[in-house]
Amino acid sequence: MDIFSKIKEKLSHEFIDIVEWLDYSDDTIAHRFERYQNEIKNGAKLIVREGQTAVFVNEGQLADVFTPGTYDLTTQNLPILTTLKGWKYGFNSPFKAEVYFVNTHLFTDEKWGTKNPVTLSDERFGLVEIRAFGTYAFKIADAGKFIIDIVGTDNNFTNFEINEHLKSLIATRFTDTVGEANLPIELYAANTSELSETCQEVMKPEFLSVGISLEKFYIENVSMPEDLKKEIFEYSRIDKLDLDKLTKFKTAKAIEAAAKNEGGTAGAGMGMGMGFVLAQQMGGMMGGNMNMGQQQGFPKAGGTAVPPPIPAAVQYFYAVNGTQQGPVSFEQLGTLFANRTINRDSLVWKQGMANWTALQEVEELKSFLGGNTPPPLPGA
Repeated sequence: MDIFSKIKEKLSHEFIDIVEWLDYSDDTIAHRFERYQNEIKNGAKLIVREGQTAVFVNEGQLADVFTPGTYDLTTQNLPILTTLKGWKYGFNSPFKAEVYFVNTHLFTDEKWGTKNPVTLSDERFGLVEIRAFGTYAFKIADAGKFIIDIVGTDNNFTNFEINEHLKSLIATRFTDTVGEANLPIELYAANTSELSETCQEVMKPEFLSVGISLEKFYIENVSMPEDLKKEIFEYSRIDKLDLDKLTKFKTAKAIEAAAKNEGGTAGAGMGMGMGFVLAQQMGGMMGGNMNMGQQQGFPKAGGTAVPPPIPAAVQYFYAVNGTQQGPVSFEQLGTLFANRTINRDSLVWKQGMANWTALQEVEELKSFLGGNTPPPLPGA
């Protein structure tokens, strides 16, 4: 073999004949085909397997993109690179270009979560804080855009490198979405499926802007402080109960608690007040039974004259969350005020009033506001 044949044989081994990517792990998204100082031979075979896309880049500029298949790398199969290189038809020399293989399979079970609590405004509970976490799945939809915009010159790009960016994007858009949803606070935890679908639709365009397709998005849990949970549960129970029955129940509980508080002045005062209310209610029931007995022909007690019936007590209606409640007696209204079911700004109405009026503006109800202290004596 002459010297020229040896040189030709040596040079032929420096040219790449097959361009392919075999060794990749589940977390690798993009891998740059390493040539070292070798050049790709014109007519070399490019093998792109299922779940891969091959991207040719020339001096930082996107050239040709190949989907799964086997290709002969010629000027016919590299039209964009041929134009960028200024090759003429029939070019038959080795060439250099960066080749990236992109993993296009679905990356699943990626975790996300809110690093800080999300502050929301609720009509009943004011400013509240919630946290959320879940999973998402994505895949590369536009390999060329992903290589240019995200990967750059990284020779082995993994999903760990992109996850921090995606999690920050998800947390930001989740905060925006739940803020605009303006749902009652208790519905966030109860409607995670609908909220997940809405968030996914909101986030899709931003993922696609860098060549990524958001395939799945799940909110697994929406959490809130324990004291807020207790308030929500209590509110939901009250909302389902008859307020009149609830008031009587709480009155009985207050009397029981006051009785246990031996020697406690405040407890005794509360017990007496509640006892008066309960006694009046029971007296009214007993009086009603006596009148009914007389109407049915039973003799009057002791044969003495029976006084006329006591005038009917004034009945009040009140509003809670825009809903009319009642009627209740003056004492029951006082108990509702003491239990903070209503407040000084709550609207009330009784027979004879032209319109609904704030409690604090009704003369006989001002005693609820703590105005029971008499004015100073004249000349004091």
